Amino acid sequence: MATEWSGQQLAVLFCLCAVSGRPADAAAGTGASGGSGSSEGSRVLGMRLEGSDKPTGLSEDGVITVMEQSSVRLRFYGLQLHAGTGAQVRFTELTEDVKEDCADFTKDIGVDGVMNVSVRGTSGLLLVHVKPLRKSEPRKEYVACTWDGNGRWTRLDGNDGRLLVLEEKGSLLPMWLQVILISCLLVLSGMFSGLNLGLMALDPMELRIVQSCGTDKEKKYARKIEPIRSKGNYLLCSLLLGNVLVNTTLTILLDDLIGSGLGAVVASTIGIVIFGEIVPQALCSRHGLAVGANTIVVTKFFMFLTFPVSFPVSKLLDVLLGQEIGTVYNREKLVGMLKVTEPYNDLVKEELNMIQGALELRTKTVEDVMTQLGNCFMIQADAVLDFNTMSEIMESGYTRIPVYDDERSNIVDILYVKDLAFVDPDDCTTLKTITKFYNHPVHFVFHDTKLDAMLEEFKKGKSHLAIVQKVNNEGEGDPFYEVLGLVTLEDVIEEIIKSEILDESDLYTDNRNRKKVDPNKNKRDFSAFKQDSDSKVKISPQLMLAAHRFLATEVNLFSPCQITEKVLLRILRHPDVVQELKFNDNDKRSPHHFLYLRGKPVDFFILILQGRVEVEAGNENMRFETGPFSFYGVMALSVPSLDH
Repeated sequence: MATEWSGQQLAVLFCLCAVSGRPADAAAGTGASGGSGSSEGSRVLGMRLEGSDKPTGLSEDGVITVMEQSSVRLRFYGLQLHAGTGAQVRFTELTEDVKEDCADFTKDIGVDGVMNVSVRGTSGLLLVHVKPLRKSEPRKEYVACTWDGNGRWTRLDGNDGRLLVLEEKGSLLPMWLQVILISCLLVLSGMFSGLNLGLMALDPMELRIVQSCGTDKEKKYARKIEPIRSKGNYLLCSLLLGNVLVNTTLTILLDDLIGSGLGAVVASTIGIVIFGEIVPQALCSRHGLAVGANTIVVTKFFMFLTFPVSFPVSKLLDVLLGQEIGTVYNREKLVGMLKVTEPYNDLVKEELNMIQGALELRTKTVEDVMTQLGNCFMIQADAVLDFNTMSEIMESGYTRIPVYDDERSNIVDILYVKDLAFVDPDDCTTLKTITKFYNHPVHFVFHDTKLDAMLEEFKKGKSHLAIVQKVNNEGEGDPFYEVLGLVTLEDVIEEIIKSEILDESDLYTDNRNRKKVDPNKNKRDFSAFKQDSDSKVKISPQLMLAAHRFLATEVNLFSPCQITEKVLLRILRHPDVVQELKFNDNDKRSPHHFLYLRGKPVDFFILILQGRVEVEAGNENMRFETGPFSFYGVMALSVPSLDH
């Protein structure tokens, strides 16, 4: 470091000079080496850096460092300095063979001969000019030499007299080219950072999904990206290596452009964070497919450029980490994903429920969806198929009915309602006769059977109803099969669609919870067609039902908008409504054979249920016959208007 001298030190030095026999006012002659000018009594003792037109500093050893081709202001300290003292300062190159006495002076550092001296004459400023170094010399060190007044030149002691000249580094490229390169590097840095997030987020499995079910543009993008995305580790190494290479080059160019290491670090950090990380990653996280497809050429170029480094590293990663298979969702994760993305996907609630029900089919058992045994409709095996039993079957609304013997848990047969198509209630046929004839198999399943396995069994067509049972080994005694309830194909389908299937005959919306259908829904009472014991004429319930439906649909005056079905049933069941007329062939013209007479008004309506009638009408007395379900006398039921 440059030495600063205090006033007391200067006074001591002055006294020492006087003691040594060299008075302060003694004239100093000009040395043989070329010292010139009037320098009598002046003495230079130290040197310090004052300033320069180019960057300067101090080395680790305290040596003054300056740049080549610079003008440096040096402050010299000494005794009785004056303007001509500048001629007493010279510089010589510092080498290993340089001794205390200065012999050769360098021309690389020019010294102005005039020193700007202070009032007291203890310090003065001297301007020196540093010439350029040779191309092979990045640095050179010099030492200051002063005239000692005894006819010789001596160098200043210590590091204060040394001057280190460094090579001035010029710009690598022109400024306009550096600005262009920095802009391009920022773009590449952003592209690498964005592709690292966008492409690596698109795993191979997702790209295959997009190719199969995406839009036309998305399919095109996915086909471009998949070949390089399939080489996941190679792509990752290339992108990271390219990103590091670009960011490092960017920092070097900024350092050369700004000229300050700290400024280059700050500028490169701000530029990389904003334009190389935040903006591209925000863009590619939403549009990674499009950005990756449109920059596929640049990506392939850098993969080729970094091949010698990135490819071996990627192979090592493949060996250590294994093959990348992409994201695979199990049932639980897939259901969770559908629920979370419900506000954003285009699935309606019913579709979402169906997908969820289908995915959960393997996790549920028949015990979860079955109808408990106590809530099942069953028929005893020794029942008689009279009208009451068949009416009860019709009112239940079920098409398959279990048949039990003695106890409800002892199910022995299955009755299909269609089996009763040829059964006449009046015949009082036993149920065993029907079940033995058709002999439908009874399908038993265990309570822990999964619903997907149950659906496969139903799809085989053996039966759409199964008896659920389990092995009961509780308590003492041998284990036995315990019947728990029934499960049907409808139960499985309802679990898939997550909704109840209702038809016109259902009494409950849910057989498990026994929630009834709308109570206002019309309940068909088939027992109304059963003939009363006091009826004069006995007809079958089927004929009564046919007559009721014919009148309600074919005769407008008996339609539901004119008269309710219950009232119509009550009318038909009246003892005097159904009449039987027997024809006597021996007395064909008997008066009781005629239902209507020409010109005689009547106030009754007739519906022919069985048999034939002969009609004679018109002036020509045309005759024709009609059979069952022909009717006459509709006008007799009409109410005449008030105008007549």
